[in-house]
Order: sequence, then structure tokens, then C-alpha cells
Amino acid sequence: MAPPVSRTVDDGIASGLVKAKTLPRRAYVTFLAGDGDYWKGVVALAKGLRKVKSVYPLVVAMLPDVPMDHRQKLLAQGCIIREIEPLYPPENQTQFAMAYYVINYSKLRIWEFVEYSKMIYLDGDIQVFDNIDHLFDLPDGHFYAVMDCFCEPNWRNSPQYQIGYCQQHPNKVQWPEELGSKPPLYFNAGMFVFEPSLATYYDLLASVKTTAPTLFAEQDFLNMFFKDIYKPIPTEYNLILAMLWRHPENFELKKVKVVHYCADGSKPWRFTGKEKNMDREDIKMLVDKWWDIYNDESLDYWRICGHSMTGQLPAVDKPTPAVTKSGRWCITAPSAA
Repeated sequence: MAPPVSRTVDDGIASGLVKAKTLPRRAYVTFLAGDGDYWKGVVALAKGLRKVKSVYPLVVAMLPDVPMDHRQKLLAQGCIIREIEPLYPPENQTQFAMAYYVINYSKLRIWEFVEYSKMIYLDGDIQVFDNIDHLFDLPDGHFYAVMDCFCEPNWRNSPQYQIGYCQQHPNKVQWPEELGSKPPLYFNAGMFVFEPSLATYYDLLASVKTTAPTLFAEQDFLNMFFKDIYKPIPTEYNLILAMLWRHPENFELKKVKVVHYCADGSKPWRFTGKEKNMDREDIKMLVDKWWDIYNDESLDYWRICGHSMTGQLPAVDKPTPAVTKSGRWCITAPSAA
């Protein structure tokens, strides 16, 4: 995240603050829809990126149905808002693994954000606990993401789950010959590194119109679309919580940089500890770490900038100058760093 840059020399700019014009055109991006409570996840993500001293901004691709007060909360955390239109797959009788997955096709709109040369997508239920800016330097021309796990019940309608096969431990259960070729590597689409491109964007839109929806909605679609250029990255960049009890041998928790609170009952802002596996000590520790960031007032963007944004709603995706209480100018995070 690019914190505000003061226009005065005597402001004591911290070492983590870098002028936007000196940086490549890069940004993190997330997605938000509806009037529910997911905005809390996005606020925490913005503060988490600030805590680890990321130098790139967080763009929020949001649907028109996000309420104004939720938008103001995100702007107050230095987020850049990009409103997008909903995108739906062809109608059919597919029962998605989760009913709300259908709206996630709208995430494909982020390939249209060509003012950025490279972006890292993060779901709103993700938190970053260590700096991952170096992922922007991965070689171009590939789609980078972490391999998924097939062991949880939400995969119960898939052949992988039904035969007990998981790519996280492929030698435990062999893929049977009678099912044909072993499926290609499959990534979790809660976090990925990509390059916006209008050519790719239009190809995605055209492909969506002719591709029947499947269980995991846009995640299945992205896996099909990018299968030839997909490059796996280590689990530490997107730890789905089921890995804690399914494949703990595949990572070291202390080295994990990105945690994905996607297991049933694991959303920190809704956490009760009553759902299956949610009484684990490692889960409770990770939920507490999320709350530590969310509640840390020193990470609030407006505090760093030195002024309150209450009542302000700058133009979408426009850098907005604001005057601090001391009369100095402060520039909010730009649309392209």
C-alpha cells in the first residue's frame, strides 16, 4: 500500500514511504459486493498491507450494490475504489459449492485494469502477515497461484474427493487409469499474480459466454483458462486453513505470509469457535492475529495522513489532495504506483 506522501521536507517521512512516481505500475486488488460485512475483511487487509510496509496500493473492485457508508470506510483506509458491473455465467442447472459463488465471476473485470502492469489479487477474507511485494517481480507471461486442496467436504461432488485423491499428497492415492488422464494442477483463486490486459479480458468475457458453469464457479473457469501458463507458488503465499489439519507436513506455520480464512466458520469478524475444527489452538491464534491488525488504530490510514476523512467521498479512482490540520498538503494513494 502506498501511504500518503507529504509535500514538506520536515515531515520525517518513514523509510517505508516511497513516492509513487518512482514505483512501477503495480497494485494489490480485491473484490467486494453487496451490503454484508465483508467490508471488514477489506479494511483489515488494507491495514495488514500497511503493517508489512507494502509500497503498493490496494484497489477494491466493487459492484454498484456496495453501500456508500462501506465505501467511505474503505476510502478512509486509503483504498482505491473501482466500480465494476456484475458479470454472470450462462444460465444452467449447476449447483455451485456455495450459492454466492455465482457473483464471483465479476472478478474477471479486474483484467480490464490496464493502468497497472501487474497486480496481485487477494480475497477479502485474506490477511497478509509478511511483505509479499517481491511477487510482483516474478517473470511475466505466467499466472501464479497456490495449489488447492481437495480433501474438504465442499469438494464432495468431485471425482478427486470421491476417490480420496489430493494434489497436495499425490502419492497417497493414485489417480485411477479408468478415469483417464490425471487432472492438471489446480489452484485456489483466492490469491493470484496476474497481468491486466485488454486482449485477455475480452478473451475471458468471450469464454465465459460459452463455458458451462461448474461447482467452483470462477475458480474452475480460471483454472481452465490459464492451465497452460499456470505456475504454482509455495503454500506460504495462500494458506487455506484446511491445510492445518489435512496437510500440515507441507508447510511451516511460522513461515506463512498469507492466510486465507476460507474454512467454514473461520471468518474472524464472524468467529464463534463452534464450527468443526474451529476450536483448534492454531486457528484461534490466527484469528487473534487478524483482530490485532483490525483493531490497531496506529495502522489507520487517516491517522498516518494526519486528517479525518469523515464525510469525504473523493472521486472514484482519483488521487485526492487533502489539507492536514497543520495546513500541509497530503496526497492520498494514487491509482497507479
